[in-house]
Amino acid sequence: MRIKIAPSLLAADFSCLKDEIKGIQNLGVDFLHIDIMDGHFVPNVSIGPGVVRDLRPKTRIGLEAHLMIEHPEKYIDSFIEAGADIITLHIETISSSDFKKEAQKLHRKGLKIGIALNPKTELSRLKDTLDVCDMVLVMTVNPGFGGQKFIPWVLPKISKLRSYFDGDIAVDGGIDDKTAKLAVKAGANVLAAGTYIFKAKDRRAAVEKLKNLGSLPIYRQKGSIRCHK
Repeated sequence: MRIKIAPSLLAADFSCLKDEIKGIQNLGVDFLHIDIMDGHFVPNVSIGPGVVRDLRPKTRIGLEAHLMIEHPEKYIDSFIEAGADIITLHIETISSSDFKKEAQKLHRKGLKIGIALNPKTELSRLKDTLDVCDMVLVMTVNPGFGGQKFIPWVLPKISKLRSYFDGDIAVDGGIDDKTAKLAVKAGANVLAAGTYIFKAKDRRAAVEKLKNLGSLPIYRQKGSIRCHK
């Protein structure tokens, strides 16, 4: 399984963001994970579409806007115009029917859409979205702040999801070489890692450690049925 690496911008040095992005894109990463927080859905405020717009001409790698905000449908067009390649919405903030409408709009434009869920949210909430989404983002911390510890009891949720979903499964929160190994064995193939990459003494080595996890065997639930993409 090929592992995709998505460095989380929240852990970068914002005083020299252009240089941070330039250095990261040469490490073989797949896209940049950008947390958008509104202070309502999560207890923190980060950045908006203006930063995405400024970053777009500065890098050739993909940009994922992870919208941890209330009423995300009001802002999706702004992130499309800003140049996001992937827009990830939380199932806690949007209905399945509205998610499908947004998915159709993004797919018509050649863009991708993801659906995210918090640690305590049941997988059943996603059942009417999986046929149109490109990626499921499983939060492995309670969203809102970087540098949190990985929540291990989320792992069975990843395994269960992988038993019937063939699209990308991402994990976000507390990801390092040790926790990523657990997530990959459970079935994740997209690793959003912030502190582990941006604060590493050797960023290239950190990225390589994560990429090399692709050779690990994946735990399969007995009697599972594969479907979707």
